[in-house]
Amino acid sequence: MQLYLIRHAQSFNNALAANGGPEASRHFDPPLSELGRRQAERLAEHLAQSDPTVTTAPIDPQNRAGFGLTHLYTSLMARAITTGTLLAERLPRVQLRAWEDWHEEGGLYLNQAGQFVGQPGPGRADFARDYPSLVLPDSLAEGGWWNRPFEAEAGRPERARRVLAQLLEEHGDTSHNVGVITHGGFIVHFLGALLGLTPPYPLGFLANNTSLTRFSITPAARHLVYLNRCEHLTAEMITY
Repeated sequence: MQLYLIRHAQSFNNALAANGGPEASRHFDPPLSELGRRQAERLAEHLAQSDPTVTTAPIDPQNRAGFGLTHLYTSLMARAITTGTLLAERLPRVQLRAWEDWHEEGGLYLNQAGQFVGQPGPGRADFARDYPSLVLPDSLAEGGWWNRPFEAEAGRPERARRVLAQLLEEHGDTSHNVGVITHGGFIVHFLGALLGLTPPYPLGFLANNTSLTRFSITPAARHLVYLNRCEHLTAEMITY
């Protein structure tokens, strides 16, 4: 499996923080900013490129021939789904599938007087209406998909290990090219799980909006091919 971790494009909250906006204006499930949509469109064009004349063996580490994604997953957060929808529009043979456990740290919540209060979020009918091409899991309820308290810090590494186990079971011993649209905070925990690290992690991992991090994974070995690449963006479009 070639695994591509993709951080979502810039959200309303990302732009708010970058501009020093107040915490009270934070959205619990923010949409993409205008810049974020342009970032996602740039990434979509980048992932859709291919050059069949390139024969770089064995895994084309610089993606000279292209990416050839065979599977594309997204968290259920709006900023990730919208990013994934824009990608899937340029990758017509790839379905965008929802995978709840790739959500950001904490889940859906608002900071109310210093207390992190969980929010329900959209339910199955809402997703079907707003994202008709998104493939939803059978387990997704009709009520809000989150609808629980703020996720405690201690539960995040375990969730990352669970996601990794499921990913390996489905794709580990295959030639699939798997893309996952997820979140900056959770990428840290997932990479920790993938590298066998436990919190507090001895090093950090930076992921800019729409960045690509690639791993080559076989039953025998796991190789980091590259980390946090954004060559599809111009310098002024790179955000965090």
